[in-house]
Amino acid sequence: MTTYAVTAASGQLGRLAVEALLARGERDVVAVVRTPAKVADLAERGVQVRAGDYDDRAALTAALRGVDRVLLVSGDTPGARLAQHANVVEAAKAAGVSRIAYTGLLRADVSGSPLAPDHVATEELLAASGLEVTVLRNSWYLENQTAQLDRYLAAGEVVGSAHDGRISAASRADYAEAAVAALTAEAPEPVYELAGGSFDLAELAATVTEVTGTPVTYRDLGTEEHVAVLREAGLDEGTARFVAALDASTAAGDLLTDRDDLARLLGRPATTLAEAVRAARA
Repeated sequence: MTTYAVTAASGQLGRLAVEALLARGERDVVAVVRTPAKVADLAERGVQVRAGDYDDRAALTAALRGVDRVLLVSGDTPGARLAQHANVVEAAKAAGVSRIAYTGLLRADVSGSPLAPDHVATEELLAASGLEVTVLRNSWYLENQTAQLDRYLAAGEVVGSAHDGRISAASRADYAEAAVAALTAEAPEPVYELAGGSFDLAELAATVTEVTGTPVTYRDLGTEEHVAVLREAGLDEGTARFVAALDASTAAGDLLTDRDDLARLLGRPATTLAEAVRAARA
């Protein structure tokens, strides 16, 4: 029987992936977490909870012993992510793991996103690892927008500098379910470009208006004006420029794809923006 491990399993995406494995009837599931107490409920359901910090290669190696396939959920620490991913890859090799699936970034190899370099470098690490590799290039999470719903409603506007750039997005649960489908498949594709339906920020505002009944519009800014607005909202200069760079990437089309990889892995359409806004509103 195949044993599966999910790294960062106490995080939002990792926990959903563990849940998806359990929903598929998998029983040999390992949750690798920095703080085991955070997933005590998973242990009660029969999941093997093992301590493993992305910065501790020895602990990761111990956590992955006896595991056949690993879902590497990408780290979120700027400046440290690549080294952390390298620790997981080396630990997987040392532990005898045969397959690793990695949650990367949509069209990372051609993207101008400030998020892309770490993902490209990780894909290169994986390609050189000698392991069987599946790259899951995730696009935007719908939750990136719906988490700001209260702010949109209070301000009556969505503010950005993405112009008419379109965002192909899906829910975290969709990406987690798709990752597990690829991880458990006997012959997965080497790279999946994962995304749902697309919208621009004006359509986001219109959808929020339609679902909530509260008028919300999109205010499109130039990059420098956007940075200034973000600074006024309390962000430091570096963070404000990072957020504006993400919008510039969106304007350039980095988050748009017409690939149906996600729907094929799910066996159903991905969650829509309107469905996500309704769920957040509820």
